[in-house]
Amino acid sequence: MKKILADQERIQLDQRVAEVEKRTGAQIVLAVIERSDTYAELPWKAFALGAAVAGLGTVLFDLLLVGWNSRFAVLFAVVSMLATGAACALLSIALPKFARIFLAAHRAEVEVRQYAESLFLSREVFATHGRTGLLLLVSTFERQVVLLPDIGLAKRLSREVMQDIISRMTAALARGQVGLALEKGIQGLEKHLAVSAAGTGRENELPNAIIEEKGV
Repeated sequence: MKKILADQERIQLDQRVAEVEKRTGAQIVLAVIERSDTYAELPWKAFALGAAVAGLGTVLFDLLLVGWNSRFAVLFAVVSMLATGAACALLSIALPKFARIFLAAHRAEVEVRQYAESLFLSREVFATHGRTGLLLLVSTFERQVVLLPDIGLAKRLSREVMQDIISRMTAALARGQVGLALEKGIQGLEKHLAVSAAGTGRENELPNAIIEEKGV
């Protein structure tokens, strides 16, 4: 799997996580996923669009060429629709930017959250003293961010606060700056979770190394 983050970015983010954990008492786990689902419907949607556009183009072409051989016109229409549809389907597989055109925002949000919840359990982010674990996940294909705090942080991270942190991250993520998006997320957590030094004396309970997976 090709690395999403550069080695220097990983080192800097690991250090930032350790610093923020000492200041806040939270146990932060960062994760970067290529994609959270296969989205098997995307090539079919691309095919349908390509075929529809080709069909429309054939109709307009036929209207302009009065007296065109009808048999050839039918053959041309079928071939052009299939060829254009197939080309669009292949593009949706090869080019993530093109595939995202056919991905519904709600579908992406649901799949990324499900992946994050599964990762939260499999990596045992809940296994901390005081239930202060927190998973911050970025899924690059969907350009979605999920912030999952354990119950020990629920009062310190309201829905409005989490949405503010996520919105700052998605702005950078939309430009393809994954490292910057994670840094902004850490900054937001540091700002809203900062507590007095007297409340942050526990040792590191979860690994600081960033989880990097290809996903589904």
